Amino acid sequence: MLSFQEFFDACSGVWKSERTYHSMPSGEIERSFTKFHVHRLTDAEAQRLLTPSQTLGIDPQRIEAGSICPGFAIAFDTVSETGEQVAMSLKALFVPDPYVSQAVPGEALVLPVVSEVADGDVIQGFYLRDQGYSEAGAIAGRFTYQPTRQTLEMTTQYKRSVAVDQMRLISPDVRLRTIVTYNRPEPGYPPSDITLIGFGVERK
Repeated sequence: MLSFQEFFDACSGVWKSERTYHSMPSGEIERSFTKFHVHRLTDAEAQRLLTPSQTLGIDPQRIEAGSICPGFAIAFDTVSETGEQVAMSLKALFVPDPYVSQAVPGEALVLPVVSEVADGDVIQGFYLRDQGYSEAGAIAGRFTYQPTRQTLEMTTQYKRSVAVDQMRLISPDVRLRTIVTYNRPEPGYPPSDITLIGFGVERK
């Protein structure tokens, strides 16, 4: 069983991913190959992500005093089976709820039913990214980490969709990945209308 910090340490390195995406409305299936380069955030990179996060009520001094807020920087290249290529890089910092004094302003994020957890050891909080996948620009989402399953789940609310990305480390060099995308529901309702499901096996 990996601690919160140990999970991120284990995720550093070069990973190769083979994924299959299922479009729910059309029934189409598409496969892709992705190569990830992952490293832990430096103190300077983490600080840059924290700086614009004052709306979350995060106390940077408290975090600097030794709070566990891990993160990673990712650069990846994806090639689909049709030959389409996408390259992107982003940085993400994970801030547990005890270090956040208030919720994100605006509409609260209601998690999908399948994302609800009852594990007493689970760690929950906000994750801060300098880039989104579906939409450009900095974004804040919710995360849960379950040490007993070595599973990190990230839920991101975009303008038109909600994405749930789950990463489970099943051995030091193998991860399972699932990505579920929903249409964004009306305010106050959990996402339920699935538009895309992706499955992947990632090897270091």
